[in-house]
Amino acid sequence: MQRISASGGAHRAPVLVQHGITMDGMSWMLNSPEESLPFILVGKGFDVWFGNTRGTKWSRRHATLNSSSKEYWNWSWDELVEYDFSATVGFVYGKTGQKLHYIGHSLGTLVALASLSEGKMVEKLRCAALLSPIAYLNHMTGLIGVLGAFSFMGEAIALLGPEEFNVKLPKIMKWLTMTPFCHNRNTNCLEDLINIITGENCCLDGMTMEHFLRYEPQPTSMRNMEHLAQISRNGVLAKYNYGNPMQNMQQYGMVTPPLYNLENISRNISLFFSYGGKDCLSDTIDVTHLLEKLKNHDSDKLTVHFVKEFGHADFVMGTSVKENVYNALVTFLNHQ
Repeated sequence: MQRISASGGAHRAPVLVQHGITMDGMSWMLNSPEESLPFILVGKGFDVWFGNTRGTKWSRRHATLNSSSKEYWNWSWDELVEYDFSATVGFVYGKTGQKLHYIGHSLGTLVALASLSEGKMVEKLRCAALLSPIAYLNHMTGLIGVLGAFSFMGEAIALLGPEEFNVKLPKIMKWLTMTPFCHNRNTNCLEDLINIITGENCCLDGMTMEHFLRYEPQPTSMRNMEHLAQISRNGVLAKYNYGNPMQNMQQYGMVTPPLYNLENISRNISLFFSYGGKDCLSDTIDVTHLLEKLKNHDSDKLTVHFVKEFGHADFVMGTSVKENVYNALVTFLNHQ
């Protein structure tokens, strides 16, 4: 984890920001300082902490395993829900002695929603702000959605092995260049990567893209990608499906994976949702389905914010994200 705080940080309200898929904590600072969420929050008097999902540059170590081993990558976002969310929230709470604000983007929203549905860390949070929320992915049209819809992820995993998904690795780059998803093969697909995964974004400038290509994308596990594809293909928010009733029975005590029931999220926790009309990962139809699951949430604890022209990456790196999203987000945080 990393931390940015001004003087008097011990007395400032802590905020934990958690990145999305194939990104890391650095992704929040690829934009100009005036548009980067951490610097905005510090300027508004918050104590800012960054999570870095396992397998990314800043989170590659393990008590017993090496990142070159298959066993190291034997996880999906189920493990992020079961272990990592509680560990990071608990760490910030223990260091500051205060309840914290949580801000997640993309995968960071999925992990939070699933964790909250199982009652994890509710007592240590003031609120959760979810940018480009993903939970139900039936209408996702990016790379993960296409793979899920055509059941192609299973073939890719059989080809590449159940290990690291890192687009900068030669074997995965070779696979990408052989698919319809890569349009600019002369640059090894990296310049197309954001559009490959997220769809078109309205407000990314050249300097931000240069920073992105320098620091991102980050690795995740092949199983994590497969699990996301399962959600897209099956239309339910469920734990990882091992594809074998016996294995599922051994893991879960049932032949099909159990569901995460978002209706179990405490009605007392304040939630902020911000989503875009051009987002092909957090599709508006799927967000509507997600919000329907929260229809019994206390109305004064639920804030919904919509930006018609925004795509998925705009919520982190868009040149107008402060005006369109972060000002409303800071107002929400200040009322918690």
